[in-house]
Amino acid sequence: MVAQLAQHAMSFVDTLMAARAGTEDLAAIALGSSLWLPLFLALAGILMATTPVVAHLVGANREAETRQPLQQGVWVAAALGLLGVILLRNADPVLQQLKLEPGLHDKTQDYLDAISWGFPAFLLYQVIRSYCEGFGKTHPVMRIAVLGVLCNIPLNYVLIFGKLGLPELGGVGCGYATALVMWVMLFTGGIYLLKSPHFKPLQLFRHWQSPQLQPLLQLLKLGTPIGFSLLIEASMFCVLALILAPHGEVAIAANQITISYTGMVFMIPLSIAMALTIRVGQLVGRGKPAEARFAAYTGILITLFIALFSCSLSLLLARQISGLYTTEAEILTLATTLISIAAIFQFSDALQVSAAGALRGYKDTSVPLLMVFIAYWLVGLPVGYVLGFTDWVSQPLIAAGLWYGLLIGLSVGAVLLTTRLLRISRHAINTADPDFSAQRL
Repeated sequence: MVAQLAQHAMSFVDTLMAARAGTEDLAAIALGSSLWLPLFLALAGILMATTPVVAHLVGANREAETRQPLQQGVWVAAALGLLGVILLRNADPVLQQLKLEPGLHDKTQDYLDAISWGFPAFLLYQVIRSYCEGFGKTHPVMRIAVLGVLCNIPLNYVLIFGKLGLPELGGVGCGYATALVMWVMLFTGGIYLLKSPHFKPLQLFRHWQSPQLQPLLQLLKLGTPIGFSLLIEASMFCVLALILAPHGEVAIAANQITISYTGMVFMIPLSIAMALTIRVGQLVGRGKPAEARFAAYTGILITLFIALFSCSLSLLLARQISGLYTTEAEILTLATTLISIAAIFQFSDALQVSAAGALRGYKDTSVPLLMVFIAYWLVGLPVGYVLGFTDWVSQPLIAAGLWYGLLIGLSVGAVLLTTRLLRISRHAINTADPDFSAQRL
């Protein structure tokens, strides 16, 4: 949880410090982030498959065999990192479609060029992070994330404002600072694997394997649906912003405030879901499917309890939360309404993300991808459009209609994924080895 919040805080620090450099610099970072962050989530999602693969081997007491998924994951990360660099450095066609002012266009591309230097490092670090999490070693990941934030602040200051004799780079300096932090995190993660008393005996970087077709295909088969699921979820919020763009600054600002707040709150159930992937994966690998199901249900109950707290807090303090972002009456009123709607879907969001995390522990990712697509793009977005911009049900609700549609889409996703988890966990118990039949519930 601390690692996720720290990673989220890095983006917050970038925005805060870039704002002092100027409006154009802030806009360049906002536009650049809306391009590189979804790309990172999609590619990093593929590498997150390392966690359940390693967790299954750890649960089966086959720790020595975990060297292979780590090394093959590094090969995948290197290839994806190269792809990311190429895409980020050639984002001009996308930027041209946005019809930006020439200065903003150039600064956004320069920011993407700067951050591309760190993109391969961030993906390679994602392999190390996922590998450690497969063992349940989350404390080092937390410390490295906090180190990243602590490094990001002074690097931003030096590069954005031109200190220590360096040129003043503005928002572009923020991109270089982030890239340097990515390399710091990779270097620190690699040192940890080499020096840790737990991992040092495994000699993870000796007898390095060349790319092996079967392990690579296994990783891609498991990870690609995770990457697309994360991309679908991230792009949904980007689409909301694009749809609202022609409807004025009030709608855009209120929508962004709600996304910012709910994004921070979402880090908590997301963290529980990541822990579920580890616990369920290890227990399934150990041949204890009944205990795996119990762990999954326990995690879901924890996230629902957290949702009860966050929902109550959001409903009671919606106006005060909005007031932290703005004092303009129109924006404040609309943001309060949107946060109140978002408060209700805390339950659906918690349920769907924890069920998805548990399913990854079972190495079940393809069907959940289809379910996420149905929930968001075939239900949530169309219903949101109908409620927001047509009079078929009521008067057009604009931004509120889109968020009601998101609430309905998340609820459908929660039902589908929970049903899938019930089926998969029951099947795992029914097909368990007879030696473990005493564990059946």
